Amino acid sequence: MKPIAILAPLAGWLTKLEDVPDPVFAEGMMGSGIAIDPVDGLLTAPCDAEVVLVAAASHSVTLRAVDGAELLIHIGLETVALAGRGFDVRVKEGQQVRAGDALIEFEMDSVGLQAKSLVTPIVLTNEGGFRFITEATGRLVQRGEPIGHIEPAQEMVSTSRHSGDLFETHGVVQLEHGLHARPAGRISDSAKHFRADVTLSAGDRTASARSPVAIMALDVRHGDPINISARGEQAQEAVQAILRVIEDRDTAQRSAGAAPVVAAALASNEIAGVSALAGAAVGTAKWWRRSTLDVPEQGKGEAEERAAFEAAKAQVHKQLQDLAAGTDGAGSEIARAHMSLLQDEAVNAEAYAQISAGKSAAYAWRAAMASAVETLRGSGNAMLRERVADLEDLSDRTVRALLGDKAEPDRKLPDGAVLLAEDLLPSELLSVDRTKLAGICIGGAGPTSHVAIIAASLGVPTLVGMGARLGKVADGARVLIDASAGKLVIGPCAEQEAEALSLAAALTGHTGACATSDGHAVALLANLGSLADVETAVAAGAEGCGLLRTEFLFLDRNQAPTAEEQAEAYQAISDALGDRPLTIRTLDIGGDKPVPFLDLPAEENPALGVRGIRTSLARPDLLDAQLRAVLAVRRTAPLKLMIPMVSSIAEFRLVRERVSAIDAAASIKLGVMIETPAAALLADQFAAEADFLSIGSNDLAQYALAMDRTNPALAASVDGLHPAVLRLIETAAQAADRQGKPISVCGGLASEPAGAIILIGLEIHELSAVPATLAGVRAAIAGVSLDDCRSLAERALRAESAAEVRMIAAELVTAASKGDR
Repeated sequence: MKPIAILAPLAGWLTKLEDVPDPVFAEGMMGSGIAIDPVDGLLTAPCDAEVVLVAAASHSVTLRAVDGAELLIHIGLETVALAGRGFDVRVKEGQQVRAGDALIEFEMDSVGLQAKSLVTPIVLTNEGGFRFITEATGRLVQRGEPIGHIEPAQEMVSTSRHSGDLFETHGVVQLEHGLHARPAGRISDSAKHFRADVTLSAGDRTASARSPVAIMALDVRHGDPINISARGEQAQEAVQAILRVIEDRDTAQRSAGAAPVVAAALASNEIAGVSALAGAAVGTAKWWRRSTLDVPEQGKGEAEERAAFEAAKAQVHKQLQDLAAGTDGAGSEIARAHMSLLQDEAVNAEAYAQISAGKSAAYAWRAAMASAVETLRGSGNAMLRERVADLEDLSDRTVRALLGDKAEPDRKLPDGAVLLAEDLLPSELLSVDRTKLAGICIGGAGPTSHVAIIAASLGVPTLVGMGARLGKVADGARVLIDASAGKLVIGPCAEQEAEALSLAAALTGHTGACATSDGHAVALLANLGSLADVETAVAAGAEGCGLLRTEFLFLDRNQAPTAEEQAEAYQAISDALGDRPLTIRTLDIGGDKPVPFLDLPAEENPALGVRGIRTSLARPDLLDAQLRAVLAVRRTAPLKLMIPMVSSIAEFRLVRERVSAIDAAASIKLGVMIETPAAALLADQFAAEADFLSIGSNDLAQYALAMDRTNPALAASVDGLHPAVLRLIETAAQAADRQGKPISVCGGLASEPAGAIILIGLEIHELSAVPATLAGVRAAIAGVSLDDCRSLAERALRAESAAEVRMIAAELVTAASKGDR
């Protein structure tokens, strides 16, 4: 036989089978193979084959190639527990498929939230007669790319039966989900260790205990009777070993003394999402549909089209000015950024050239903006998605101004609207009637997109990254958005509504000092992005600013701000805070947030490139100007300066030296942000020399988990509550404690109740959060004791996944809000 090429059935990260976090697959119990951690939700055939078996839970499929080799493809780990939710099978047993044909479509977000992992093993289950030769792993592959081949084994394994008396017994399957892939693999692995031929039978169906596929085909469920028979020298030992698996004795022994922890599965009327702002609301689903704009290509003459173009730009500029003046915080800053983009010289020059060539102004502007969008997309920079959305937004707004009222769709919201959209442009969200808005659900945006940031600033419960399932919600349906639990419920019952709303109410309205129920004080500060944010933060009870992002002074302009301009801005924020503490972060900018005046080369992977302190050290003129501005701030309350994206003590020392060179007598406190695994592991070195440490949990999670946090396909998985991230935080906290240095968390983890409680349990007692979340975080902390926090943190560190951590944390938060503790 000729070798059969095996093509990647999914796009994703190709990995060794032994690295799969499940011993059944990693130890080869199911057979040899390879695995893919997917980035999309469509499974296709890796070769021409017959569909032998589709799992009852729709989470796996077994194929038989033309030569008889059998391949099991198992989507995710422990996904049988989902009972088919989130999976859409496209084939049936006995069907012939060609390489590349669709097999199963699955919802990445909802399945990923509930499964142990999305990593998908591709296993040769009858390797006695075949070998699976795999390609190099540790790389990203596209669907249809070769990942290996199957060839006949040089030595066929004998299947002759051993002599000896028959030994048989009966049992009842105690496994919760029956004989699915994992227990089938364990049975097969057990059978191979004995000199015996073992057969399983259920009703009129039989299977060799050495064939995982045949075992799965028995379709034996929990509670079903099964017969085990064997012949050979070790027949009795083999039967008893397999009986232990079937009756789940080993699992029971492993679990003795420990309560099982399983992530709660979503109901069929629930859709998972990533929380951009926690809270709950009941309302009417209202879809935001973007109308198609028919733009004439040919113009009415150059003079007329130029005049129309100038008038439209002036109209849009006025709209953006009004938005900037009438919107606080992030919304105002983004509107101002769009005003700058509207005047982009290169884009305008291209539009005027097209008008001169006879095109209409609308056609010319759209074409010029499309060219700019393609330039960004072609840069290889995945983190430019937000700026692409900004350009598309501005293009759409200007074209509508050119086309007049006929281009404007009817977007009136009903009272209590839960706004649903596949995606939203920033200006669209800024234009909604906020008095009628109860919640926001977005299918495609990530948690750090401009839309998510604006949504959070509106103060309504918001879910993003919800995927294609959001499209199943009908316009006008009654829905419950429970952003605290990360889900949208279609047609909720009265009890569900009452419980979610009660919990949300318990987490709002709390002001004043922040402390646990037994009086342990926690400093609760706010993250600020501009002067406009200060009033909101102070009104929410912030005790100061734990993170001032200075990027608002640098973005969307053609030259860097002067030291004097920066000093004026920092002084205004300091004055607005009064005697509350202020922590200023030096410029965190680079390949992920490009600015024209930096003139940095395009980077294939900007998240790992010149950003944060690396950018500042590469441009010491920018760093010195910012340091002079910060040192010029006059205030009586403490002023701190922290350095982002540090990965070595040498970087910290270089900044400290530059501070001393500018003002040898400077009394400012200098600290570092723990945002990389390197910084967390070297926290003892930083704590020995820095005045304080501050953990940026968003980037720390991104780098620890090797996942781009701006990628919507991975958004639900980039979770600061992952045990690996929490262990890095614990390492940093312990290092700070040994040196007697303060440590805080200013990332997203501090902005959610569960995260805040766990952080306190890890001995972090200063949190800096998004202003809109302060009340909920304060209320959650008030409902638990310090011992509760420490106990929860200990359990979280031992957990296997972020989903498990969230479940056990939710139990405590819910109980505390109800006063049930």
